[in-house]
Amino acid sequence: MPDLTVFVQVSTVAAIIGIALGVMIPAIAMGWAISRAMDALARQPEAERSIMRTLFIGLAMIESLAIYVLVIVLIVLFRNPLLEYLVK
Repeated sequence: MPDLTVFVQVSTVAAIIGIALGVMIPAIAMGWAISRAMDALARQPEAERSIMRTLFIGLAMIESLAIYVLVIVLIVLFRNPLLEYLVK
C-alpha cells in the first residue's frame, strides 16, 4: 500500500486553493456586476425594475458557481474519489 500522507496533503492544499479561488473570483464578479448596475441606474433611473431584476438573476448565477466549488471541495476533502484507486 503506498504512502497516502503525501496524497492527502496535496489534495488538502488543492482544496484550499480551490476554495480560495472559488470564493474570490465570484466575489470579484459580484462586485463588478453591482458596480455596473449602479452605473446603469445612475444613467437610467426609470429602468430600475428591469435592471434590478436582471442584477438579482445574475448574482444568483454567480453565487451558484461558488456553491458548486464548495460542494466539490467538500467532496475532495471528506470523500476523495481518487483515494480508492491508490489503495487498490
